[in-house]
Amino acid sequence: MDISVVIPLLNEEESLQELHDWIAKIMQSNHFSYEILFIDDGSTDKSWDVVTQLSKQNSCVKGIQFLQNYGKSQALHAGFKKVQADVVITMDADLQDSPEEIPELYRLITKEDYHLVSGWKKKRYDSKIRKNFPSKLFNWAARKTSGLSLHDFNCGLKSYKLKVVKNIDVYGEMHRYIPVLAKHQGFNRITETVVQHQARKYGETKFGMSRFTNGFLDLLTIWFLTKFGKRPMHLFGLLGSFMFLIGFLATGYIGALKLYKLYHGFKTILVTDNPWFYIALATMIIGTQLFLAGFIGELILRSKQRENRYQIKDVI
Repeated sequence: MDISVVIPLLNEEESLQELHDWIAKIMQSNHFSYEILFIDDGSTDKSWDVVTQLSKQNSCVKGIQFLQNYGKSQALHAGFKKVQADVVITMDADLQDSPEEIPELYRLITKEDYHLVSGWKKKRYDSKIRKNFPSKLFNWAARKTSGLSLHDFNCGLKSYKLKVVKNIDVYGEMHRYIPVLAKHQGFNRITETVVQHQARKYGETKFGMSRFTNGFLDLLTIWFLTKFGKRPMHLFGLLGSFMFLIGFLATGYIGALKLYKLYHGFKTILVTDNPWFYIALATMIIGTQLFLAGFIGELILRSKQRENRYQIKDVI
């Protein structure tokens, strides 16, 4: 099989038939063997009924229905587990991603041997305040922290080699930073291509202020995981040891100074009356806690399994 198209969706019943027909037309005109995998992320409209009907019309259409809304990352995770084609393409279900881009995305993977190709919506039709400006801010910060020179990390239109999607773990809300996750796993041949962005035809955008704040928190998370995800002790252990050493030396100095003054008959106060003693003690305690956090992080890293992150209601 040439191409697997993974499409997460939430309440997009109006656009699904048109999107399917458009994709099928492109696939047939380019003689691609393909599958279309719709991931219904807990829709409350008739989206799943439409997907079911499409699967009856076209044997290339498959679907997974979540029991409730778990988020786009979980939908992509479920889709990536099921796909089988040599090239995997992801796109949104709202018709803002154009299937006309599929042949070029496929070519860049198969002919240019890229691991991942990210779309760049150079000209956008979103609200500048609600989505356009936050997107530019996210992308700037992601470039600075990841070292990847991409203009649009969060573009839903991407293509991958099959081995990439089988080796990255998309969880939480990390779908925004899949190129960073791929780079972290050693897939360094990553590029971007300008793609057409279309104005929303049906429904309303799912973007809200919660995604604005969550995006920055996710960026901090991905930065930490990239730098210290495999060795948390390298951060917490080093910082904890440094703070403990400072506190220990400061406590020793306070005690030595007390003994020196007593030996020479100088007026002095109790060590416990010295406010610097408690600052030094607190530094030692915080240093110990940081060291233990790094140690526990190492233990969790070796034992934690991210399973049962979503429940599937139906599969076609």
